[in-house]
Amino acid sequence: MDEKTELQKVSEETMRFMRGKYVLDEVPGKYYQIDCLKFRQGKKTILSINIHEDHYDFQIIFGKAECEKFEARRNEFPQAIQKLYDSERTLPDGKWMLIRVQDRATLEFVKQLILIKKNPNRKPFPKEQAVHADCGYRCDLCVHYTGGTISEEMRVDLKERLNRIYGTADYWNDDTPLCDGCTTEGCIVSLPDAPCEKKQCMATKGVDKCRDCTEYPCYNESTHEFCKIHYISISAGDVTKVILPYTPGQYGN
Repeated sequence: MDEKTELQKVSEETMRFMRGKYVLDEVPGKYYQIDCLKFRQGKKTILSINIHEDHYDFQIIFGKAECEKFEARRNEFPQAIQKLYDSERTLPDGKWMLIRVQDRATLEFVKQLILIKKNPNRKPFPKEQAVHADCGYRCDLCVHYTGGTISEEMRVDLKERLNRIYGTADYWNDDTPLCDGCTTEGCIVSLPDAPCEKKQCMATKGVDKCRDCTEYPCYNESTHEFCKIHYISISAGDVTKVILPYTPGQYGN
């Protein structure tokens, strides 16, 4: 597997942080001619990220209350961020900050600015009810799973969301088999005509579970393309129900 670049790590850590802390719609947009991804609650933008080839620009707007919070903590931030904050004009709708991020060290400080902007509003599914597949996915949140509390109404809703995000309408149909997890005979992802790629990978790596592998999490994750800063629209509900349960590092994985 190719080594991830620092910028790729920034991208994935940004999405892990934003989705782990907040329930927000992800909306593509433009900052002049630059592609950007906006994290929004209704019509209010919490964070906007301008996407460049070699870096990201994080745009955060502080109102009066947020400015007061920052002033009380300004010494916790490096001089570069303090200088940027001081140099930005305070407009009628607040102080606009555009922060260049290309490494995780800078991202850690930007996370604190985001937390000043908005308190976390994500309530994760309880870890106590977690049933993990060998690959780390949350079985108890899966459309196939029969051992939990997923009702038929919920299953229909999950299928619609899965089709919308992954484009799998031909696969998620009324004939889709159900199972109790990896140990179930005839598990949906272990059928002869649809072998589980992750189980095959585990065998070649000599591990019983993906989480025992030194390369976990890896690019073999089905949600990999959705675990980085992207220019697509995804609703907060779809993130919660059909992305996070299959994402390493989220919901107790």
